[in-house]
Amino acid sequence: MMTEKAKLQEAQEQFKARFGQWPRVYRAPGRVNLIGEHTDYNEGLVMPAAIQFHVWVAATARNDHKLLAHSTIFSEIVEIDLQSQDLRPKNHWSDYVLGIAMMLEQSGHALRGANLMILGDVPIGSGLSSSAALEVASGFALLATSGMPVDRTELAKLCQRAENEVVGARVGIMDPFVSCFGCSGQALMLDCRTLQYDLLPVSSEAQLVICNTMVKHSLASGEYNTRRAECEEAVRVLSRCLPHVRALRDVTLADLAHHTGELQPSVYRRCRHVITENLRVTDAADALRKNDLPKFGRLMGESHCSLRQDYEVSCAELDLLVELAQKQPGVYGSRMTGGGFRGCTINVV
Repeated sequence: MMTEKAKLQEAQEQFKARFGQWPRVYRAPGRVNLIGEHTDYNEGLVMPAAIQFHVWVAATARNDHKLLAHSTIFSEIVEIDLQSQDLRPKNHWSDYVLGIAMMLEQSGHALRGANLMILGDVPIGSGLSSSAALEVASGFALLATSGMPVDRTELAKLCQRAENEVVGARVGIMDPFVSCFGCSGQALMLDCRTLQYDLLPVSSEAQLVICNTMVKHSLASGEYNTRRAECEEAVRVLSRCLPHVRALRDVTLADLAHHTGELQPSVYRRCRHVITENLRVTDAADALRKNDLPKFGRLMGESHCSLRQDYEVSCAELDLLVELAQKQPGVYGSRMTGGGFRGCTINVV
């Protein structure tokens, strides 16, 4: 694996070869979610961690309002005119750059044009949030080349809006937030309603090991949006009887049991997952603070079962990797991570 210094030099040299200038380079990490899946868009609790895979964006300012974005991953260059009245997504990797640029402009940041070169080693389509890393790194680069300060919380919110409104993925705040705030050797417990967070030490006795199924099931993005719609339907139904409910974060297991008959069976199961998953995140944070890795691992296993049975977002390949991992000596816990139907498992070893 290349060192960080070598990656930085590679980014600068490739940029110089294409654009004839020596750039500044900005990077943002991918993430793995230890526990707290599909709770972020329900204003709940999550516990992601930044990983040692990044997206790098080398950049210099231009004297016009165009973005020239070159992806070394796709060997393509795209031109985006920020003054165009016809900016629209193309179902293309450049939509992530376009999206954060549009959100920054709409929020009052008058961007300069920029030459951008994008490099990265976050596996694409693996559930490790390559898209958020690209948006965050691009956001840093665009703000810096325009001479503007970076407010990381605001940037995370704008990256979420870019995915929601431009890319069309109804993601929550977790991915861009941990890409902005993640720290080495620590998990980040985030309250997705208040955006308050705690950094929790991951014991030196443990390693986080990611296993990639290498499958990319085509139904993943559509089913993700369906799950979110089911949660919103549950809130609409439950809020008629429980006026304080504005998200599934506000529903207790007792509430759910009392109103079971008012929900479709599948929607009831989605609710049960979200409610119990929030409780698991709280318990997992306590386990990390006490360095109780066996308890943390048990909670991971319960989370995977809930994702498989109640939220129905696992797949045969993910289930097999979890089953195999749980049989190995030295494995505290294993679960799927990310939106589901594809991607990776996270293992505490």
